[in-house]
Amino acid sequence: MSRIGKQPIAIPSGVEVAMKNSHITVKGPRGELSYTHHPDLTVSRDNGQLTVTRPSDQREHRSLHGLTRTLIANMVHGVSEGFSKSLTLVGVGYRAQMDGEKLVLQVGFSHRVEVVAPEGITLSVEGNDRIIVGGIDKQLVGQTAAKIRRIRPPDAYKGKGVRYTNEQVRLKPGKRAATS
Repeated sequence: MSRIGKQPIAIPSGVEVAMKNSHITVKGPRGELSYTHHPDLTVSRDNGQLTVTRPSDQREHRSLHGLTRTLIANMVHGVSEGFSKSLTLVGVGYRAQMDGEKLVLQVGFSHRVEVVAPEGITLSVEGNDRIIVGGIDKQLVGQTAAKIRRIRPPDAYKGKGVRYTNEQVRLKPGKRAATS
């Protein structure tokens, strides 16, 4: 049995969970999210906890068990606390700033790059080189952070570019290493 799928999901105070057939809606202080899980799986609520169970040990049911539990747990966590990802700009002259609702990046191109946040995502800048992507949907937060990183990924030789704050970039030695 799935170790992740067996774990119950605690519902914090201030979060409401509505279930109808295989559709789950989670409301909290930060917003509302909904998800339709596979109809073979059952989600039950008892004593302020949600439990996901599967009908059999078929391969499909085993794979959906942990996935469904994790997606519902992420929804509960998102509407109560939210998710955030942090990006750092590394490079001389690289900087970020907010222009209204748009994020404006100067990352070594001849032009400025403007990024518009999708609905439900908040972008903020700390200093000149740190970008915080926040929201209630974990998948959307990660996708938005990845799109910003894709604008100028870290260079393999100097390490310049946009990277996640805790990302370790391994630098290649370059041509000089072979001659010495």
